[in-house]
Amino acid sequence: MTILIQATGLTKRFADRTAVDRLDLTVRAGEIYALAGPDGAGKTTTLRLLCGALKADAGQITLAGYDLSRQTEQARAHIGYLPQRFSLYGELTVKQNLRFFAEVRGLPPDEWRQRSHEILTFVQLDEFVDRRAEALSGGMRQKLGLAAALIHRPPILLLDEPTGGVDPVTRQQFWQLLIRLLGQGAAVLISTPYMDEAARCSRIGFLNRGRLIAEGPPPEIKARLAGRVADLRGGPRRLVEAALKQNPDVRGVQVLGDRLHLRLMAPASEAALGRIQQAVQASGGQVEWVRAVEPGLEDVFVELLEEHG
Repeated sequence: MTILIQATGLTKRFADRTAVDRLDLTVRAGEIYALAGPDGAGKTTTLRLLCGALKADAGQITLAGYDLSRQTEQARAHIGYLPQRFSLYGELTVKQNLRFFAEVRGLPPDEWRQRSHEILTFVQLDEFVDRRAEALSGGMRQKLGLAAALIHRPPILLLDEPTGGVDPVTRQQFWQLLIRLLGQGAAVLISTPYMDEAARCSRIGFLNRGRLIAEGPPPEIKARLAGRVADLRGGPRRLVEAALKQNPDVRGVQVLGDRLHLRLMAPASEAALGRIQQAVQASGGQVEWVRAVEPGLEDVFVELLEEHG
């Protein structure tokens, strides 16, 4: 597949802090790549570097074959960018907002009129063309932001936490739109704090303190903890949780509903689970059951953050 986004040695510093540290990144046509990481990891800075809103201190960025530093306008013409806080004009209608962004992109009237109809139908806002932007719900505003980013048919889409603050139904609809874009050959780079969203992507890159600490398809990422995750139910809850945190076989404990979710130091063999149960009982707790489970991306995420400080 054609490489549409490529960054090599990308670095950005703010005073004495390095926000992005020698980042290498590649995204191909028909691929959706998730940047995941804690607050301050460098996700937003990375996207702003890629769209040209910030200038890198070091490294090279190539977009759709164009060097961003030397062929800036050609490269930017191939980008659709949706920041966390997309600026709409509240007093303008949906259609008027879209016309504004189309004209900024240089689309002639006959082209943007047809394209506006197509894109508003695509994002399911065609029934709200005359509604003012200030009267739109949060989810509808995000859809309008996506429409504005797509108005000039860019092959590259950069999305900075586009579903933050919207309801689950709107999140689902938004992702359905993104999946349809992949079928059109777009390359999508998205930052997200939601691991269920990251699991839908072709590949995931985990950022921490500006560095890429892990990368790969979701199944490959989860395989890092294969066999080392278990669930336990017992009580009293606080006593059992305290006993597990002191257990040398247990690396981490998390409360999930009516059970405790464990990351283990070694594979969850029958002998290892037996030792854990015996230790809980020896501390005065009771164990209803304990069993190995499949790891989730959240488990790997927490593990990586602990490993890399």
